[in-house]
Amino acid sequence: MAHYLLTGAAGFIASSVADLLLCEGHTVAGWDNLNDAYDPRLKDWRLERLRKREGFEFTHVDIRDLEAVRKAWGTQRFDAVINLAARAGVRQSVVDPWVYAKTNFLGVINLLETCVQREVPKFVQASTSSLYGASNPRPFSEETDSSRPLSPYAASKGAAEMMCHSYSHLHNLDITILRYFTVYGPAGRPDMSIFRFIQWIAEERPLILYGDGEQERDFTFVQDIARGTVAAVRPLGFELINLGSDQPYTMMDVIRRIEILLDKKAILDRRPTAPADVRATWANIEKAGKLLDWEPHTSLDDGLEACVRWYLEERDWAQDIVTSD
Repeated sequence: MAHYLLTGAAGFIASSVADLLLCEGHTVAGWDNLNDAYDPRLKDWRLERLRKREGFEFTHVDIRDLEAVRKAWGTQRFDAVINLAARAGVRQSVVDPWVYAKTNFLGVINLLETCVQREVPKFVQASTSSLYGASNPRPFSEETDSSRPLSPYAASKGAAEMMCHSYSHLHNLDITILRYFTVYGPAGRPDMSIFRFIQWIAEERPLILYGDGEQERDFTFVQDIARGTVAAVRPLGFELINLGSDQPYTMMDVIRRIEILLDKKAILDRRPTAPADVRATWANIEKAGKLLDWEPHTSLDDGLEACVRWYLEERDWAQDIVTSD
């Protein structure tokens, strides 16, 4: 049994990671600042379920505050730190890049510095496929140039990656960086397409579609991402690893599948292409298979069915979640 520090614990991905770690018999110190980047009812829903689990302890912490990090850490010894605390979202980062820089870069420095001081043997850092930008050949491999991000969000995560490399080099800290590809699942983020599309179609609201709908995304189910994240706590040295489904789908394809599941037609509200959005993503996951013995298990149809089922079960309040940009 191991003891893990998991930041962003009330978040979409982190709550699934916490659930998996607890199922495996580990203990988890969950941190989150419970910000209002999106409707806090979603975070409350996730956190309520974790609080009932033996081995989980929650603390309200903002990783941007170094003194708060040190105070919450106390005398605990962690077998690994899994940093999933972040400001996520491409379009919102164009509006407020400052909060992204503070959380996604300064927050990471605070955690890395404390890990060095407390002699933590392993650090796992969440990153993003958005770093691959607009012009790289697909499928994206980890060796591909990531120096031309299209959004402040991607740039902030790239800066965090570089800082991780510096700390690994200077302090011999074992760090694995995971680049997630378009994660979706039940109780997902309401600024992401799957949640929005399901709500808009179910409630017969206009579905805002940027561009021509032929943009492709490598949609990856959250429980598959959680398995890959937990697998990454093993000793690897400094590594950068993609976690994706290796099977991109167009936005229109996803919309049609949700229409079938809900037995309703989407009311399309077409908008110009958003300049910060990449045209297509597709993960090369050979490295994840080799180093983590990982591959995705959940098909898009099964994943979408789980999302629709959750939405319909929680519809009384989920229909009121704000899903605007």
